[in-house]
Amino acid sequence: MINLDIGIVASFLLYLSLMLFIGIYYYSKTKDLSDYILGGRGLGSWVTSLSAQASDMSGWLLLGLPGYAYIAGFEAFWLTLGLGIGTYINWKFVAVKLRDLSEAAENSITMPDYFENRFEDKTKLLRVLSAFFILIFFLIYTSSGFVAGAKLFSTVFGFSYTIALLIGVLVIISYTFLGGFMAVSMTDFFQGILMFIAVILVPVLAISSVGGVSGAMEKIGNINPNLLSVVTTTSGESITLISVLSLLAWGLGYYGQPHILARFMAIKSSGMLHKSRKIAMTWVIISLAASVMVGLIGLAYFGNVLEGADSEKVFILLVNALFPSLLAGIFLSAILAAVMSTADSQLLVASSAISEDFYKVLFRKNASQKELVWVSRGAVILVALIAFFIALDPESSVLELVAYAWAGFGAAFGPLVLFSIYWKRMTKNGALAGLITGGLTVIIWKNISGGIFELYELLPGFVAASLAIIVVTYLGKQPDYKILKNM
Repeated sequence: MINLDIGIVASFLLYLSLMLFIGIYYYSKTKDLSDYILGGRGLGSWVTSLSAQASDMSGWLLLGLPGYAYIAGFEAFWLTLGLGIGTYINWKFVAVKLRDLSEAAENSITMPDYFENRFEDKTKLLRVLSAFFILIFFLIYTSSGFVAGAKLFSTVFGFSYTIALLIGVLVIISYTFLGGFMAVSMTDFFQGILMFIAVILVPVLAISSVGGVSGAMEKIGNINPNLLSVVTTTSGESITLISVLSLLAWGLGYYGQPHILARFMAIKSSGMLHKSRKIAMTWVIISLAASVMVGLIGLAYFGNVLEGADSEKVFILLVNALFPSLLAGIFLSAILAAVMSTADSQLLVASSAISEDFYKVLFRKNASQKELVWVSRGAVILVALIAFFIALDPESSVLELVAYAWAGFGAAFGPLVLFSIYWKRMTKNGALAGLITGGLTVIIWKNISGGIFELYELLPGFVAASLAIIVVTYLGKQPDYKILKNM
């Protein structure tokens, strides 16, 4: 049954109008492919930090993680710990070096472009394979955002899942198609603020409805006392080392996420990243803690009535149950912000792989900048359509889709990025070996027997890729790359 609450509809329309205005504004400012893909390296500290974290967390922050905390209780601590550590290491040890090296490597504007120039790969193989893995895993990742958007529209307005999915896709395509990187980054900046406010205020305002912190803990304990422990599973067994390592391993994924790394590359100067790191870490620590609290308060309020993928609706249901329509509309717009902030970034990076790393490299080496911009815009629509069909299953889990794509990027590109900025001895063949080994390990591990030893596929993929890079590099000769003088 369709339910068009005036207050909620008004909030959504106001929010969507702002996002579309930003897209139209930056449409007129997009002159070449560098502007469309990387914003001409013109981001400031605040936009860099908030857009990076908003595109990182996505609908997962307000749907997937609360849903996981709702089901697993305090076991979610290990996941948030891994993400927090991974975020810090990425900003502290990757951001500055990647920003400087990508510019030194012939002003590379995409990750495949950077890999090719860093290793002086004249065969184009490293670039094309990188772009291939970007497309594969971003199709999965983008579909997770579309699923989150569909769950939002279907739950709030009563639309059928397919109609809700279509609405979300059209909204995200519109401003990404028009404004490119700057539109995406600026919308992500505002979306990051909205997500931050919502994820804090909802548990703070809702906690009194379950009798405060002590009342919430008592209610959860009555449901299942094991939910209150970080060292036991819901069944009462001690949490295994494999489970802890799997949850902590999420932090390894950060070093290979192209949509996050693009923000590091796009900032005006590497000196501004110190300030960005402080802003980003404050945002991440508070947001992750508040997101888990949403799931726990939802469990205390509703009881354990939500099962499977439905647990990811706990934020939506909590907001609908406790807040007046206008305020609820603002909070629910934060979910749309979370969805859009990642899906738009992923569409843009995937489109850049098609235009810059396939179309230009393989088919039109002399393509004009205007032509490449329009190819990128067309690629946005193409990737969105494929992701739309992947997301058509209403039983899809946002968390599971994100986990798969996160592992793929983390294993395929994470070791490659880290070794490329810290190890001068690394060779092109070592890079190829790491890329292929990491990507294939994740795919095989995930799809054979549902995962081996129940270990998250990111960890074995990351280790295998690192070993492949080291072994193959030492089997070759010491490289003499020009860019090494900048390391």
